[in-house]
Amino acid sequence: MTTPDTDLLAGLSAQDATDLLARGRRQRLEAGASLFQLGTVAAAIYLVERGRIRLTLPIHLGGRSEEVAVEERLPGQLVGWSGLVPPHRFTLSASAPLETDVLELARVDLEQFFGARPGAGYRVCRNLATIVGQRLQVVQAMWLREMQRGLQRQNG
Repeated sequence: MTTPDTDLLAGLSAQDATDLLARGRRQRLEAGASLFQLGTVAAAIYLVERGRIRLTLPIHLGGRSEEVAVEERLPGQLVGWSGLVPPHRFTLSASAPLETDVLELARVDLEQFFGARPGAGYRVCRNLATIVGQRLQVVQAMWLREMQRGLQRQNG
């Protein structure tokens, strides 16, 4: 079960965290199931409760497509922050490599909650900014590795 010490809910009071989580809808994903696809409309965010979610980016090379792993999210971690960030389109694809439980939190419900409790909304948005910043660092490191490989091939 998701607890108030998830990356998204850090710093919230126990009551705010409990009330926010009560707005969620639990989903079970079988091994190999897709949670969402790159580019699709993001109307919700997800907290991983059990299992793992693999985030991937499709790469098209030489007439074939391959899903490149960007990161995996574990219990207590947020998936699908695009549900709260315009233009509300997923920036990666997400799937469950093993049976996984997530708590779906609809954007419309979160916006109502944040309107009624702006202090909690502020804390969640700060946490969200941290999560987005961490993803940026992961993608930046991947990009730099590829740039270095390209330069080595070019100069080697």
